[in-house]
Amino acid sequence: MTETKSKRIPIYSETEKTDSDRKKSKKHDSEKIKKAKPKASLKELESKLESAENEAKENYDRFLRISAEFENYKKRSARQIDEFRKFANESLLKDMLCVVDNLERAVDSSQNDEIKNHTIAEGVTLTIDEISKIFKKFNVKPILSLNEPFDPNFHQAVMQEETEDYPDNVVLKELQKGYLMHDRLLRPAMVIVSKSKGEKNDPIKDETNKIKIEKNKRFV
Repeated sequence: MTETKSKRIPIYSETEKTDSDRKKSKKHDSEKIKKAKPKASLKELESKLESAENEAKENYDRFLRISAEFENYKKRSARQIDEFRKFANESLLKDMLCVVDNLERAVDSSQNDEIKNHTIAEGVTLTIDEISKIFKKFNVKPILSLNEPFDPNFHQAVMQEETEDYPDNVVLKELQKGYLMHDRLLRPAMVIVSKSKGEKNDPIKDETNKIKIEKNKRFV
């Protein structure tokens, strides 16, 4: 009778297989890590970090500059709007000055006429007062010129007059009132300035005064 030899097949449990696979996987991963070369050195990383920091600083500085420019733009725009509001009626008010001039001349001339003109003068004076209130509302005020030193910023000299009572370049007469609007010149005053009578003629000084007068004739 023939005996049959049976082969023994080792049987592994699922747990043993899993542990074995894990060990192989870890070994394989560690070998890969050992073989893999670092993509960037520490020096390269530091360089990239420094570059990024510099870029961030530049962007922040640019942001600060733009913010400052925007603030300046807002302030400038606000000033321009304020200027526009203040001087929007400048042209109209400037034209009204001529009306006031004529009314004031009418009052002055009526003082020398008969009594019947006194009522007319009173009416004109009231009209001037009302217009003056309008001027005040828009911050328009006359320039004080009489007996003041001549100032080319506010006065337009039309002639000189010799006098013993004042030194040179003092406003003796005001032919036409000057006005300011929000402290800015609306119209210069037309004036006659003094020239010392007893003073010897100085050609250089006379020429300088002449240039001043000619210059201010164009100051309108």
